[in-house]
Amino acid sequence: MALGASQRLHDGVLAVETMTRFALAVLALASGVYTYLGVRSLLDGSPTAIFFAAIIYSASVSVAIYAFWSYMARFYPHVTTYTGRTAMLGVMALGAAMIIAMSSWLNAAALAGSAALEQHLAETVEDYTADLDQAHQNALAAQSLLPDIQRASERFAQLAASERQSGALTGTTGSGSVVQLLSQMSGQMKELESGINASREQVTNLFNEGQKRLETMRTLVSAPGAVAPRADQFSSEVVALTGVIASLGQTSIAPSIRRAADDLSLGFIAPVADGGNADLVNRQDQVMETVRASVAAQSKVLSQAADEILTRPPVPERRFVPLSSAEAVLRYASDFIPAWAGAISIDLLPGVLVFILAVVHGAIRKQEEKLPFAERITAAELLQALEVQRAVTANGVSLENAVAGAETESEALEPNNITSIDLKSRTRDRSHEDR
Repeated sequence: MALGASQRLHDGVLAVETMTRFALAVLALASGVYTYLGVRSLLDGSPTAIFFAAIIYSASVSVAIYAFWSYMARFYPHVTTYTGRTAMLGVMALGAAMIIAMSSWLNAAALAGSAALEQHLAETVEDYTADLDQAHQNALAAQSLLPDIQRASERFAQLAASERQSGALTGTTGSGSVVQLLSQMSGQMKELESGINASREQVTNLFNEGQKRLETMRTLVSAPGAVAPRADQFSSEVVALTGVIASLGQTSIAPSIRRAADDLSLGFIAPVADGGNADLVNRQDQVMETVRASVAAQSKVLSQAADEILTRPPVPERRFVPLSSAEAVLRYASDFIPAWAGAISIDLLPGVLVFILAVVHGAIRKQEEKLPFAERITAAELLQALEVQRAVTANGVSLENAVAGAETESEALEPNNITSIDLKSRTRDRSHEDR
């Protein structure tokens, strides 16, 4: 009879057969449940249609997984040739890929779908925060020109006051053409200053509104409860915030400053000198020419500064794309590796059981080949053989003649179909199978 470890391995395989079937059934059922949860988020329609469609799909997945791994557990351990095992491994790899495609990613969506959606919303908030900051900076860039404009306005106003009171420029006091020109330039600068200040207030209001929208979006990301209603409200806030960012991009006063700077130089109109004598007129003309040169220099500086602001890259238009839980899990797969590992393990863990059975059956075959023929049969098999011998002898058939006839018939068959009854030759023929 069979002895030693070989018999114990045989007993072990028989003992775990029921457990193997039970484990396959439980794992297939668990995969089906999570597949149902995942596929339900992808379907549209009435609740009844979604329920039955998800049930049918998940049931199909469970049956497919159970059948596939049952076939592999039944056949793979008993395939011993290199070609056969390579083919079975290829089939196993193909089946595993199909299981991952039809089940594992949906399992991952059920396990981490809500977290992936929340991460998508959180990253969207970060993107829109950066856009709002950039739009705010672009809109406020013109504010940096305000000190230069204020200094120019004050300088023209001071020169006008000095000329009026002491004749600092022409040597003659009073409000003549020079005072009139300087006051005119100071007034234009003050108008430009007023425009910048008004723009600052508008930009501040828009930025505060955008901040409120962002705060609402952050609250929706971290709020408890189902993520789908929060995602819908989040989309509404994104639309409003996009409008705020677009408004900030249109409130920049840099183009207006650029046009005003050009007007200072190109539209400069000096009044006619109104002095009482030729010498005063000549001095007024000289001063007004100096003022023209100063205005031209100031215009050039403002134009260059405005051009630098206008060359800033505008805020790119961003479009928020809502995702389903399954799509979010796929996009952010690298951030949810544990969920993916658990989802795939549920589906592919039976493969480990298949390899365990293959190793055990290989060990059994190798151990049995090393035993003498008499030790590889059980007592029941020996008793059956003796009964057959007695029956053959009782019918008057010579056992030696029957064996010789069988050998003669076997030699007439093709070489691939010949099975030697010699134990040593059989051992040599099978020695390559489990290498």
